[in-house]
Amino acid sequence: MSLPYAALVIGGSSGAIDALLTLLPALPSTLRASVLVVLHMPRDPRSRLLEIFRPHCALPLQEAQDQILIEPGMVYFSPPDYHLLIDQGPRVALSVDAPVHYSRPSIDVLFESAADFYGDQLVGILLSGANEDGARGLQAIQAAGGLVIVQDPASAAVSAMPRAALARLAAQHVLAPAGMAALITDLHQQGRI
Repeated sequence: MSLPYAALVIGGSSGAIDALLTLLPALPSTLRASVLVVLHMPRDPRSRLLEIFRPHCALPLQEAQDQILIEPGMVYFSPPDYHLLIDQGPRVALSVDAPVHYSRPSIDVLFESAADFYGDQLVGILLSGANEDGARGLQAIQAAGGLVIVQDPASAAVSAMPRAALARLAAQHVLAPAGMAALITDLHQQGRI
């Protein structure tokens, strides 16, 4: 049997908060994987994501800070206007490199660095959004042997992002947010995550 998944990386843009309000609260408090989330946001220095999600989630949440160790069973949100990467440790690395697909944080940047670090012990989830960010990163996760999950475009508030990913790759799962939550629950019950 393959090793359990060590991390979930989740990316989205327009409409993704609604999807996350279904997905994140479904993650059990005993989840062993780390969870890292990138959402395209305005460049406001203060994010409200913790305020939105904390009352609904069993797992602890925090905004990622540069060079902190990534702990199992913790949800990390990228801070506004920083790329979020995975470094040796595993540690968070924040970057102010140029935007990718007009976005900083970029989903591709997180997904590609996570694929390099975690390989086949990674789950990549791409949600609703308005551009192609995340498609190339999902390809990297799939090439490394990880599990790729894409929001069903029919369930997405803005379908461009999942459609762009599905044009590039055959995802193992194409699901509405409730289906994603059920899949993660099943993997957890099987001891895979």
